[in-house]
Amino acid sequence: MSATTWKERLNGCLPAALEEEITIFETQLTLKRQDKIDDKIFAETRLRRGVYGQRYDNGQRHDGVETRPLSYPCEDLTKGPQTVWDAPGMQRIKIPFGGLNAEQMETLADLAEEYSDAICHVTTRQDFQLHFVHIDDTPDLMRRLAAAGITTQEACGNVVRNVTACPLAGVCSDESFDVTPYAHALTYFLLNHKDAQDFGRKFKIAFSGCADHGCGLANMHDLGLIAKTRVENGQSSRGFTFYVGGGLGAVPHQAQVLDDFVAEEEILPLAQAVCRVFARLGEKKNRARARLKFLVAKLGIEEFRRLVLEERAILPPDERWTLYLDNLGATDETPARPAGALPEGPHPDGFADWMASNVMFQSQPGYAVATVCLPMGDLTSEQMRTLADITRRYNGGRARTTVEQNLLLRWISQADLPGLYTDLAAVGLAESGASTLRDITACPGTDTCKLGISSSRGLAAELRQRASACNGQLDPSVKDLKIKISGCFNSCGQHHVADIGFYGVSRKSDNHAVPHFQVVLGGQWTENAAAYGLATVAVPSKRVPEAVDRITDFYVAEREPEESFQAFIKRTGKAKIRTLLQDLTKVPAYAQDSSYYSDWGDPREYSLGDMGVGECAGEVVSLTEFGLASSERQVFEAQVDLDNRDFAKASQTAFQAMLEAAKALIQVYNIDVINDADQIVEEFRRRFYDTELFHDPYAGAKFANYLFHAANGGRADTSPAAVHRRIEEAQLFIEAAYSCHNRLGQRQPV
Repeated sequence: MSATTWKERLNGCLPAALEEEITIFETQLTLKRQDKIDDKIFAETRLRRGVYGQRYDNGQRHDGVETRPLSYPCEDLTKGPQTVWDAPGMQRIKIPFGGLNAEQMETLADLAEEYSDAICHVTTRQDFQLHFVHIDDTPDLMRRLAAAGITTQEACGNVVRNVTACPLAGVCSDESFDVTPYAHALTYFLLNHKDAQDFGRKFKIAFSGCADHGCGLANMHDLGLIAKTRVENGQSSRGFTFYVGGGLGAVPHQAQVLDDFVAEEEILPLAQAVCRVFARLGEKKNRARARLKFLVAKLGIEEFRRLVLEERAILPPDERWTLYLDNLGATDETPARPAGALPEGPHPDGFADWMASNVMFQSQPGYAVATVCLPMGDLTSEQMRTLADITRRYNGGRARTTVEQNLLLRWISQADLPGLYTDLAAVGLAESGASTLRDITACPGTDTCKLGISSSRGLAAELRQRASACNGQLDPSVKDLKIKISGCFNSCGQHHVADIGFYGVSRKSDNHAVPHFQVVLGGQWTENAAAYGLATVAVPSKRVPEAVDRITDFYVAEREPEESFQAFIKRTGKAKIRTLLQDLTKVPAYAQDSSYYSDWGDPREYSLGDMGVGECAGEVVSLTEFGLASSERQVFEAQVDLDNRDFAKASQTAFQAMLEAAKALIQVYNIDVINDADQIVEEFRRRFYDTELFHDPYAGAKFANYLFHAANGGRADTSPAAVHRRIEEAQLFIEAAYSCHNRLGQRQPV
């Protein structure tokens, strides 16, 4: 008897609503082939099902073998002919609160093997991504996921994205209570909800069980909920501190408290009310300002709160608001094996290191959580399949993804830890160093992302290898520092909340493009992402490892007893760090050392778009280059003013930095130097914004608006948070000016 196919096994197994949804998408694919669906409509259609385009290195693999030209669509399909059929893309898969069972793990392993490159990638939002998936295969892939209880619906698009939650929920000693059932309830309440379909941009939600740690990162989300209890009349009740308007992206915003205590029965209707206000009043035309954080900042928290409560008062009742409260235990995990004590040795080689960094004892006596550390969030199909078997053996077949791109195995009997380690080691999944300097978070960067500027994964691999090589010699004070890397300024790698963060930028030297990373300091991961860092200095990609060594060595040598890294950076000041790294910013001539002109993990010469390769016998420094360097100096001075709490001066200096960069670009025209601010802005608008010379895939048009906004009175707000954002905006405007100058090269604009 022949084996049955997956289609035969799925026949009649899918819920009717899911089958209808996938069939509709399949029909839309057919209509798009026939050019019967508008490009923009189809882009949002596929994105809402998690189907992305991805980067293909302009038709060249890293080994130089020619591939089909890149023609998979980006999110803006308005610029020239595109087709969705010529090159595979990426499929994002939602994993609410990061919860997986063994059957789902096996399904992901099979799909990665059959439709992708046999790699399952964990993201910083507890999702999975499969790369190199052809769009024709996505309906079948979605059906197989749906049969395992997994959806790709609203994995992207202008909707509510995956609802994340602390992966330790239910087993952590510090939590107020288990937030899992609440995250589960809000996920499925808002999925396809009519009040969450008309947003101008995406909407992200996170739950945390406590206010102290960084596992949930509630403060950097559109909607963040931190578990809290209170006692009234001798009765303890559950609720949440309800935050709104947070977000990273290019210019991060700290979330603000909408209500200090929202009772558990009110979180779903209040979230619905927030969605309705966002849908009605949020920006729709200018995507650059279409996130909830901009609406909250525009209205102010008091007015936003008034509007939300007004909306809440008129919501029609919905039984789903509280129905789930009758069965909060539905998402509970129960142990598969009896609790036990860790046996005395001897233990396997490497077990002690793994135990020290990757294992945490649960609040339930005799049980532990073990972290499966995944380099850059990747594991193979074979590893995933074996891991599913391991979970069945030790904890009943359960795992949770983390925002640090790892997997957690909970409810492991402490008596089973040596055996678990041995089984994980057999498949290459017992690497130690979870949540340490070695456990680096990185977005896809230039590997597959169309917005990648520098190779975040390549740099992460290099830093990880170096940290692993000297792990035994690392000072205890730096061992647990967090490094996070983004390939561009959009913070998908969460660089703003790292101890040491990096984001990719480009510079020009010797008429060649050179990959760089901005060094970001001052971020704080704990207390649900309590503080955001600022860019300090741009360092060539190949010198970033030296920069890390210098920063950590400086911290070890100069720190006060028990002084945290964040406190040290604040006390020392970024000016000293900038001076410490200044000599690393120099790039040797191409003929002297061409290695600087390629990125980590890619031997080819670095390039962004159509930038040409010029002569390398010498270099003439133009007025534009002098001006851009001056603007970088000014934006750093604004940071120093901010650190010194001179907010008015910091705001004005940040604006002056943008003016300096705009003036530097204007010098390309060889016109007389302009010093009047209004004239600079007008000349910049006429020569670079209106002509779209400033526009590029990295959102140059959006960053130009930062200058216009500041020039038109936007710098009047000198609150610390507003000035912090203005400095971020100035830095991004300068990066866009550099990018514009690089694209222009030596040619004269007309």
